[in-house]
Amino acid sequence: MSLTALQGDFRCWLIDASPEAADRIGQAARPGLSVYQNNYRAQLMACLCETYEQTHAWLGDEAFLAAAASHVDATPPSAWTLDAYPIDFAETLGAIYPGDPEVAELAALEWALSRTFTAADAIAMTPDMLASVNWDSAALHFASSLTILVATSNAAAIWSALSKGEMPPDAVALPEPAALLVWRQDFTPCFRTIDAVEERAITLCMGGAAFGALCGSMIEALGETEGIARAAALLGQWIADGLIVGTSE
Repeated sequence: MSLTALQGDFRCWLIDASPEAADRIGQAARPGLSVYQNNYRAQLMACLCETYEQTHAWLGDEAFLAAAASHVDATPPSAWTLDAYPIDFAETLGAIYPGDPEVAELAALEWALSRTFTAADAIAMTPDMLASVNWDSAALHFASSLTILVATSNAAAIWSALSKGEMPPDAVALPEPAALLVWRQDFTPCFRTIDAVEERAITLCMGGAAFGALCGSMIEALGETEGIARAAALLGQWIADGLIVGTSE
């Protein structure tokens, strides 16, 4: 057997416990193969438990571990590092709990918060840097840690309570779908719920539109007085949050 074939059979055994692969490797290796497969699954389960601590707390041991086992069965690693393995777990939870959207949204929030630490560092703009910017033509550059999540439930409130060791609220649907902004400010992961106006504004700016174009969009949607005031308020909030790391024309 070639090394490539041996590696392929070993992978098949780890992922599916393929008896055909085990037979090709050899009967003498069976005890060791079982040890390797148990260790493979244990490492993936531990990775999910560590990444999704609050989701685990929300679901409880039995339900979380059952979901994690289903994910391990269906989703072999696709990257060289375990750090990337949990990326699709929220989708698995969404399929398992289609009537409980807070479960998948809680997991998506946990994943997004954990990923802020791997984003590139950048120095955020401060208010004293604003005077020299030509705001008609300046495009805003957002921190690379910024992620926008869909929010249809109070998953953010559930996460906040669980992370503080407090009794979480019951899961409820939001009055209308919103979005959740997730980023890292210095060494602190942050999130807050944003309305549709701010979500559209961030999406527009991240697409390369100048701040002047944002103001124009706001005026069109809200009227001149309110539109300009809202655009200025959003810029002030983004600066305060450490979301803006530069501008370009």
